[in-house]
Amino acid sequence: MEELYNSLVEKVAAEEKKLMTATSKMECSSASSVLCHGSFSRHRSNDHSRSNQQARWLENVSIHDRYIVRTFHSFIRMGDELGPILADSFFGNIPVISVSAFISLLGIILLTMITSLDYLRPPPCETGSILCESSSKLQLGILYTALALVIIGSAGTRFTLASAGANQYEKPKEQGSFFNWYFLTLYTGAITGATAIVYTQENASWKLGFGLCAVANLISFIVFVSGKRYYKHDKPMGSPFTNLIRVVVAATRKRKTVISSREEDYHHGLGREGNTSSAMPSKSFRFFNRAALKTEDESVNNIWRLCSVQEVEDFKAVFRVLPLLLAIIFVSTPMVTQTSLIILQALVTDRSLGPQFKIPAGSLQVIVIITACIVIIMNNCLIYPMYQKLAHKPLTPLQKVGIGHVFIILSMAVSAIVEAKRLKTVTNGHSMSVLWLVPPLVIVGIGETFQFPANIELFYREFPESLSSTATSLTSVVIGISFYLSTALITLIQKTTKWLPNDINYGRVDNVYWLLVIVGVLNFGYFLVCAWFYRYRNLNDDDDQEQDPKDDTT
Repeated sequence: MEELYNSLVEKVAAEEKKLMTATSKMECSSASSVLCHGSFSRHRSNDHSRSNQQARWLENVSIHDRYIVRTFHSFIRMGDELGPILADSFFGNIPVISVSAFISLLGIILLTMITSLDYLRPPPCETGSILCESSSKLQLGILYTALALVIIGSAGTRFTLASAGANQYEKPKEQGSFFNWYFLTLYTGAITGATAIVYTQENASWKLGFGLCAVANLISFIVFVSGKRYYKHDKPMGSPFTNLIRVVVAATRKRKTVISSREEDYHHGLGREGNTSSAMPSKSFRFFNRAALKTEDESVNNIWRLCSVQEVEDFKAVFRVLPLLLAIIFVSTPMVTQTSLIILQALVTDRSLGPQFKIPAGSLQVIVIITACIVIIMNNCLIYPMYQKLAHKPLTPLQKVGIGHVFIILSMAVSAIVEAKRLKTVTNGHSMSVLWLVPPLVIVGIGETFQFPANIELFYREFPESLSSTATSLTSVVIGISFYLSTALITLIQKTTKWLPNDINYGRVDNVYWLLVIVGVLNFGYFLVCAWFYRYRNLNDDDDQEQDPKDDTT
């Protein structure tokens, strides 16, 4: 859906460009022949001025379009948390996925109907016409309903599927491998949407493009539902967020209570399997151990004053990951910013491949996805097994995330060098080939391959079982927050510097990239500190060998 929206934005920008060209011709034809042909030199000067104004206006449209896309993406990413929360708290993964997939199918069918039935959309507007009929309230309402259904359906399936799939496996190695293959399927779908579906819409019809999406959704829904009896179903454990808040409240209420070193002084409650658990709270973040400490005249039924040791440890697991989550947000923000800047760079490069074909600026992101698909296969089949054979232990999630950090920072540096070369080429009166933008996209694709699957693997392993679905969707939330931060960063740069004018040929986008490199290096140092002190909660070696829970990422 995101790829289809990108193509729609590009189409709108193209139509606006045609409209301005047609308007220019209309203005000239309506003037007298003396004004159009009498003073050739003055006309050329005015025409050159008008062309500059149009170029600046179109660049502004491009920046505005990218702002709309970033906002749309941020809504989708933030909405991805809704489905996993419902799955963890009330219904379980499989029912949420089934209902959400059906809702998504309804949304795609409705979009197909909009492109098929004339009365569901405004009549076509001829190029250059100033009397275009706008959409009615009913038509807009149906369109927004369709988009809302698609977003809701995506929120309940995209990352809830990741958690449901990982639940089918027992060993962490198998779960980590599943997350890699899961991302491969996501990237494959994105490639199909950004190439085949967009090509069909542009060269055949939008009706056929959305119709193919509806058929694909219907087939996937039938296949998923038909296998429900074979899945391992997880049981919802109530609202996990309530338990987290209870730990904070109970520990705060007993903040003056002396912490005991005796196991019998703590409330253990029931373990995961319904048996009474017995263990001392861990020594990290000892303040919260008070939440499980029994005091005189304290009833076990008062859940806001007494929590179990397991609930305290679950809270600590979430609390322990938060510093790492911040580092992941700040490494994702440069990636999102680069996505917008690359498209603006592509718009002012030579995108011709031969005399007939011109690469669409928005399609450059396909390079990132293709690279990610290739590297995921290489990682699973070659790199990870080879590393485990040589080091006698697998790469930990944080080590993979750290490798991703390095590639992402390197990509920003290469982008800065390429942009500096482009500006020099423009100064000499030439246009740089769009192929110069391929290397940084390939490098960031490699970084994504290490970064995103490892993020999900880390959150899934380290978060409490009651938050397994919510944990897998955190990566999407991180990206959503990064879209907002990217928008704020670009706005700040535009207001405080001259690096991002409407026409980037007169700006310094390379300085923006170098700023992202500095932010990335500082953030990487912060990440290494967090990784050095981090202790894994659920790190199990897949080869039955002892492994230090302390990460050796550095």
